[in-house]
Amino acid sequence: MKKPKIVGIVEKVKIIGEEEVETYALFDTGAKQSSIDTQPASKAKVGPVIKTTVVKNPSFKQKIIRPVVTAKIEIDGEIYETKVNIQDRSHMKFPALIGRNLIAGNFLVDPNKNRELLKKVRPGMDLEEIKRA
Repeated sequence: MKKPKIVGIVEKVKIIGEEEVETYALFDTGAKQSSIDTQPASKAKVGPVIKTTVVKNPSFKQKIIRPVVTAKIEIDGEIYETKVNIQDRSHMKFPALIGRNLIAGNFLVDPNKNRELLKKVRPGMDLEEIKRA
């Protein structure tokens, strides 16, 4: 069994489909499944949709149906294949969220590593703006 890598709350990732897209992802131990914004998912040409999932949104007390695809995500030089749901995350700080389905057994999240990015990033910032933040 390999040793889990230590990652911060925020890390640079590469979403790999027919194309590759670099972005930043929030590592969220409270999220069951990983999620990618529609724009980078479209640019990377991930897919096809293999199923849909129902996600409970506690903020709105409603259930939302999202498409799920198998995607390759490169983190710290290693490529992981995992299921991700696709959603509009344009109003959120980070276009990708890494959930427990990928964290478990692969990563230990250090809440102090890269914490400064969590404070500096605003919704809608592109990769270059985040790098300069």
